[in-house]
Amino acid sequence: MRDYANYDGLGLAELVRKRDVTPGELLEAAIERTERSNPKLNAVVYKAYDEARAAAAGALPEGPFKGVPFLIKDLGVRVKGWPRTSASRFAQIEADEGDSELMKRYRASGVVAFGKTNTPEFGIPGVTSSALLGPCRNPWNTDHISGGSSGGAASAVAAGIVPLAHASDGLGSIRIPAACCGLVGLKTTRDRNPNGQHDTDRAIGLSVDHVVSRTVRDSAAMLDATGYPEANSPFAYPQKERPYVEEIERSPGKMRIAFSSETPSGKPVDPEIRVALERTAETLKQLGHDVREEGLGIDYRMLYRAQGMVSAANFSASIRRWIEVKGREPGDDELEGLARRGYEAGKRLTAQDAGWAWQQLRIMNRQILSKFVEWDVWLTPVLGTNVPRVDYLDPLMDDLKEFDRRQATTFGFTPPFNLTGQPSLSLPLHQSETNLPIAMMFTARYGDEATLFRLAGQLEKEMPWIGRKPPVWN
Repeated sequence: MRDYANYDGLGLAELVRKRDVTPGELLEAAIERTERSNPKLNAVVYKAYDEARAAAAGALPEGPFKGVPFLIKDLGVRVKGWPRTSASRFAQIEADEGDSELMKRYRASGVVAFGKTNTPEFGIPGVTSSALLGPCRNPWNTDHISGGSSGGAASAVAAGIVPLAHASDGLGSIRIPAACCGLVGLKTTRDRNPNGQHDTDRAIGLSVDHVVSRTVRDSAAMLDATGYPEANSPFAYPQKERPYVEEIERSPGKMRIAFSSETPSGKPVDPEIRVALERTAETLKQLGHDVREEGLGIDYRMLYRAQGMVSAANFSASIRRWIEVKGREPGDDELEGLARRGYEAGKRLTAQDAGWAWQQLRIMNRQILSKFVEWDVWLTPVLGTNVPRVDYLDPLMDDLKEFDRRQATTFGFTPPFNLTGQPSLSLPLHQSETNLPIAMMFTARYGDEATLFRLAGQLEKEMPWIGRKPPVWN
C-alpha cells in the first residue's frame, strides 16, 4: 500500500470493511515503514511481528478499527506474553501474564498490535530518553525531541508508521508529545478509560490512558471504543450524552473561551508561541466565540510544591512494590537520576507531609475548577518554547537542577489538569519558522470531552493540519 500513510485509522478500517485491502497487507505496510524509519527515530523498542501476522490472518473483532496496525507504550499497560521495561534497568518484566483491561478493549476495537514504543524511565520527564532505551527523535527534525513520556508513540504516528497509538498522560505525557510531533492528543477526564486490576499504577489519579492520532475523529472513535464503565471500579464513571464521533460533527455553538500565556515562573513565553496563541484567539473570535484573555490566577509555586510531594510519595511507594517483586533494593546504577531523586525524596516524607499535600491539592483544584463556571474552554499554548533539541533537554545530564529549570520553562502549562482530572486537548494548529509544530491546548470542564471534540472538529476544518508532512514520513 503505497498510500497507506495517507489514511487515518478509520479510513484504513473502511478499506478493510470494503475488502479493498486485508489486515495482513496493512500490517506489512506498517512493518515496512517501521524498518525504514525507526533507525532514524528510535520510536519502536519492541517488535512482535510474527504474533501480529498471526492475529491479522485470524478472525479479528468487528470493531471500528478492524485490521488497523497499532502500537502500545512500554509503560503501564500489560500485553500478554510481551516484556514490559518502563525504560528502567531495575523494574522490568520478561513477559506479562495477561492483558490489562485497556488492552482487552484495544483488541476488541479490532486493532492489530505489533510492538511497543519508547518512553523515559517510569514516564517521569517530558522528554523520551533513557539509559536503557535511548533517545527518541522527532520526525520533523531528528535533532529535536519527540516529547514525553509518550514520545515513541507520537514519533511513530507522526512518521506515518501507524495512524494512532496508545499513550498515557500523568502531567502532560500525551499533550506534550502530540504538540512536539504535530498530532491530536487528548488527556481524558479521570476514570474515563479503565484502570483495571493494576490500579496501583494509577493510585493518585493523575495519570490517564488514551491515544495520539493524526485526526480528531480517530481520537473520538477510540475513546468511544474504550471509554465505558468498568466493573469493580470504586470510582464514578464520568457520563457522556452521545458518541464522540457524533460530537465532532455538531456545531460547538457560541462558547465562552478564555485564553492566557501566563506561566508558573511569570516569565513570558517565546514570542513565536505568543503570536500563535493570539492568532488562535483571533480565529476563534471570527468563528463567533466569546473570547477574552484571562489566566487561572493561582499560586503555581504552592500547587507544584504540593503536587511534588504527592508524586514523590506515590513514586516511592511504587518502587517499594518493585522491591517486593525483585526481592532487593535497586542497585546504584539501576535507577537514573530523576527516579533515584524521586525515590529518596518520597522516603523522607512523613505521612503528615503527604496528607497535607493531598489536602492542599484538593483546595487548589477547587480554585481552578471554579474558573470553569464562567469559561467553557480555557486556551493556552502546550509548550512555552519551540520544540527543544535532544541535546538541550536531556534527563541524563549531570545537573538535574538545570534540567528542571529547562523543563519548567518548556512544559509549564499541562500539569494542572492532571490534578483536577479535567479533559485537556492538544491540537497542532501552527508551524514555527523552522518548520516545527506549535500546538494549542484546550481544556474543558470535568467530564466534558464533548465540548472539546465539537471545538476540535470546527478547528480541524478551519485550520487544517493534515496536509503537513514531516521530513521523516511514509
